[in-house]
Amino acid sequence: MEEATYQRLLNQFGELYGGGEAPRLFFAPGRVNLIGEHIDYNGGFVLPAALTIGNYLLIRENGSDLVRLAADDLKGTMVEARLSELDKWRGKAWGAYQLGVLNELAEAGVALKGFDMLFYSTLPFGAGLSSSASIEVVTGYAVQTMCGGEIDLRELSLLAQRAENRFVGVNCGIMDQYACANGKAGCGILLDCASVASETVPLNMEGYVIVVGNTNKKRSLADSKYNERRAECDRGLEALRSAMPELPSLCALTPESLEPLAAVFEDETVARRVRHAVTENDRVKRSVRLLKQGDIAGFGRLLNESHASLKNDYEVTGRELDAMSEFAQTVPGCIGSRMTGAGFGGCTVSIVEKERAGEFIAAVGEAYEKATGLKPAFYVSEAGDGVRELLCAE
Repeated sequence: MEEATYQRLLNQFGELYGGGEAPRLFFAPGRVNLIGEHIDYNGGFVLPAALTIGNYLLIRENGSDLVRLAADDLKGTMVEARLSELDKWRGKAWGAYQLGVLNELAEAGVALKGFDMLFYSTLPFGAGLSSSASIEVVTGYAVQTMCGGEIDLRELSLLAQRAENRFVGVNCGIMDQYACANGKAGCGILLDCASVASETVPLNMEGYVIVVGNTNKKRSLADSKYNERRAECDRGLEALRSAMPELPSLCALTPESLEPLAAVFEDETVARRVRHAVTENDRVKRSVRLLKQGDIAGFGRLLNESHASLKNDYEVTGRELDAMSEFAQTVPGCIGSRMTGAGFGGCTVSIVEKERAGEFIAAVGEAYEKATGLKPAFYVSEAGDGVRELLCAE
């Protein structure tokens, strides 16, 4: 954070909550899923990385039983909630994410205090970079730190997920919160979504950067189609269990073991959904092997394959994501590009030579705007660290 931004936020905090002791500053990153899309709910492996953009939180005890929340980009909006009345805030309104985390902390036995909080984000909202998970994780980490609780990042991830599931009412998996909490600079996280076991994987991407491209296409179909795809996968698993009753999940299969089972599917659409889940899980495993070998070009090719599968077998891309990703794949210096997130809008992730990132952004931006009429936004990042307390404007 730039010093000028930090000073502006300190002034804003004082205007909102009055003078007194300086607030403490915490940060949780957003995340990008490098590969492993739409398989977290199918028992698969995913490979997210924390970004260097995210949510900052200025926080101070207020000596009362009130929690007061404000955001720099939501001027005029303040949430005030009594610690004894957190349950009233269930739902999807802004503030439910933070208060849901407080509710889960209380249920876990943390003796909560009243706090004043001001949030500042460098993440685009609703673009599939886990802005909500980042807010949950930074809230939980800051409050636990200030209440003197011992912090286990795995447990914090699960607590934040429960808050989103039970308090906000969104049926998310564990990947987003886990990546925001556990990120490590220069590394991805190989996460087994079935067991929540993880491995830190060095990306070996010296000379390359992660370029996130925001299509600025509203994800109007994302929720309904997400539920539809989950239902199709459930039907696929049910069909497979007619031949393999003990099969725990789609991603327990390999492409080789799936092939002789093709006859169990009466619906070709369901068969394609299953094929994506199984082959995508295989791509994640191959990606990790290639990254460990330093084969960044091979990893890039798997990103391209992933996008093709999400387009043709899972059908969650759409015109805008296809345009951006497919343009990106043709630009010199880009070794791979695909959609990331739920789909039907949102973002792409591309691996680009660091020295050519500016040229890449200009070329893709121009071609994309010409094809769609939408003006994109781009964010250049490296794999960053997870949630932490910062010293001033660090």
